[in-house]
Amino acid sequence: MHLTDTSMEELGIEEIQERFADGTLSSVELVAAFLERIERIDGLVNAVIETNPDALEIAERLDAERRAGRARGPLHGIPILLKDNIDTHDRCHTTCGSIALKGHIARKDADVVDHLRNAGAVLLGKTNLSEWAGCRGRRTVSGWSSLGGLTRNPHALDRSPEGSSSGAAAAIASYLACVAVGTETDGSLVHPASTNGIVGLRPTLGLVDREGIIPVSSSFDTPGPLARSVADLAVLLDGMVRRTKGCHARQANDDAGFRAALRPNGLRGARIGVARNLAGTDPRIHAVFQTALDVMKELGAILIDPVEGPVVDYLQEAKSELILRELKLELDRYLERSTAPVRSLDELIRFNEAHRETALAYFGQEYFETAATKTDGLRDKLYRKTLITRVRYAARKAIDRPLRKHCLDAIVAPSGGPACLIDMTMGDMGIHWDVERNSTPCSAAGYPHLTVPAGTLDRMPIGISFIGGAWQERTLLRLAHAFEQKANARIRPLFISSVNRDKLDDLRGPAHRSSRAP
Repeated sequence: MHLTDTSMEELGIEEIQERFADGTLSSVELVAAFLERIERIDGLVNAVIETNPDALEIAERLDAERRAGRARGPLHGIPILLKDNIDTHDRCHTTCGSIALKGHIARKDADVVDHLRNAGAVLLGKTNLSEWAGCRGRRTVSGWSSLGGLTRNPHALDRSPEGSSSGAAAAIASYLACVAVGTETDGSLVHPASTNGIVGLRPTLGLVDREGIIPVSSSFDTPGPLARSVADLAVLLDGMVRRTKGCHARQANDDAGFRAALRPNGLRGARIGVARNLAGTDPRIHAVFQTALDVMKELGAILIDPVEGPVVDYLQEAKSELILRELKLELDRYLERSTAPVRSLDELIRFNEAHRETALAYFGQEYFETAATKTDGLRDKLYRKTLITRVRYAARKAIDRPLRKHCLDAIVAPSGGPACLIDMTMGDMGIHWDVERNSTPCSAAGYPHLTVPAGTLDRMPIGISFIGGAWQERTLLRLAHAFEQKANARIRPLFISSVNRDKLDDLRGPAHRSSRAP
C-alpha cells in the first residue's frame, strides 16, 4: 500500500476500521505507508522530529489481537503522532526540541500516552515544535527548535506553521499520520490547526490528563487533539480521556463517547453568537467569515448577530506573571525528576549560553531568565490573588456573559488570519494580522475552543472558531461537524514554495517574466 492515491489518503478512522475489519487493510500496512510517506514528503515540511523504531512491531501485535477477536476500539491499530513535549517511555526521545534534552528518554509514559496505548493507538513518532513550547524568548520563531530545525507550512513553504504545536499540525495537514496530539498554553493548538487547514481542539482544562507533559503553566497547559476532520478528532479525544467514576470526563463525555455527539443536522435550531468584534478589519477575512455564517444559517442555525465576544487583553500582564511563576517551579520539578542532562531551569539557562551559536541562534531566552528570578514561587499571596480573581474569574465571566445573556450554544469568530511569512529575524513578533486572539480568553478561562477550516485567502487556510462554556466539548463538536460537512472547506496542501510567486512574477511585466514548469 502506498499513500499516493488521494482516496486512500482521505480515509477517515471509521473507514480505516472498516477496512481493518474486512481484511483489505492491516495496521502494519497502514503504518508502513505513513512511514514511507514521511520519508518521501517530510523533507519539504520538516514536521516529524523522530519516527518510532518499534511502530511496525506494535502494529503487528495489534493486528494479531484483532485476528484473535480482541480489538480495543476505534483507535485500534491507528497511527498517531505526538508533539515532542509529551513523555513516552520507549525508544523515542522527549526533548521539547532542545539540544539540552538530546537523547532524553522519559521515565514513564505521560498519562495521555498511557490512555492512547490502552486504546490501541500506534505511536508513529514525535513532531517538531517551537522550542520549549514557545516559552523561552520574546522573538520565538514558530516551528523552529535547535534540535529539530524549522517546520514549514505545507500549503506554502515560505509561510509559518504558527503556534508551538506547529509540527503536529503541519504533519496532519501533510497526511503523515491519521491524527496527532499537541499541547496548548495559549493558542498553540488552535492557531497552527487554523493556519495549516485542519481541525484542532483546546479542551476544557482538566478534561485530558496533563501529567508527563513538559510544563509551561499548570493553570493553562492542556493536551489536545488535531485531525483532518471533526469525526477523527472526536475519536482521538475519546482515546485521550480517562473514564473514571465521577470525573469531569464523564460529565463532558458520557458513556457514549464524543463521536456519538456528531450528527449532520447538528446546527439545526442552534443559537450561535457572532463575535464580529473578534474578526479584525480585513474585508477578505470578513468575507470568509460571512460565507461560514451563511452556511450555518442555511443549516438551520439561529444567528445572534452581533454579540460581544470575549476580550481580555487587560489581563495579559497578570497572566504573564502567573505563567512565569509556574514555569520556574514546574520546569524545575520536571527536570529534577527526569533523566535529562540538565536538572533545573538555572542549569538550562547556563547550557543555552554555553551553546549559544546553536541554542540561541535566532532568539534569546528572556522568559527563562525572568522566570528564574521568581524564587518565591507559588507561596506569594499576589500570585494566588492574580490567579483566582484577576485571570480565571474575569476570563470566565467574559465568555459566560454572552453565552447566558443570549442563551447561546456557542460563540463563533475567525480563528485568525492566514499564515504569515517566516521571519527568522523578528520571529512571531512579525505577525501583524489584526484579528483578535480569541485563544487568550479560552486559555485564561480554561474553556474549550474548537477550530475548523472555513475558507482561504490567497490559497492559504483560514479557520473558524467555536467557543463554548466549560465541559461543552460535545456541543462544539456537534456544531462544528455539521458545519464542516456542508462547508467542505479543507484544502489539500500543494507544498509550493510561495503563494506570492505568481504575483511577484507578474509585477515584472510580460517582457521579464520567467518561464516555469507547470
